[in-house]
Amino acid sequence: MSTVNNPIGSIFLSHRAIATIANESALESYGVVGLTAKNLASGLTQALVKDPTMGVDVEFHENAVTIDLYIIVEYGTRIKSVASSVAENVKYRVENTTGLSVKNVNVHIRGLRISNPD
Repeated sequence: MSTVNNPIGSIFLSHRAIATIANESALESYGVVGLTAKNLASGLTQALVKDPTMGVDVEFHENAVTIDLYIIVEYGTRIKSVASSVAENVKYRVENTTGLSVKNVNVHIRGLRISNPD
């Protein structure tokens, strides 16, 4: 949990809040069809309960955040371009929304999906 102190009081940002922002930003990026769990155990848990933080891991370092995303990409798109776009979009959105510095956004491509088999 990140804490920001100011003269009026303290602001606490949880992992879940940042993960939700990152999840929505990733899903809005071109070429991303979904996010997936990073391992089987998390996947089984996520299958039972819909969680807006699925596919996102957040780690706090002193004054910065590291975000790991596990995404599924649309078949036929440039994977490198999609990954770069997602990383930049998530970094911008999290920094702009929370005011925290994002140290790294690591994008892990977990699969490809064909949306329109025509």
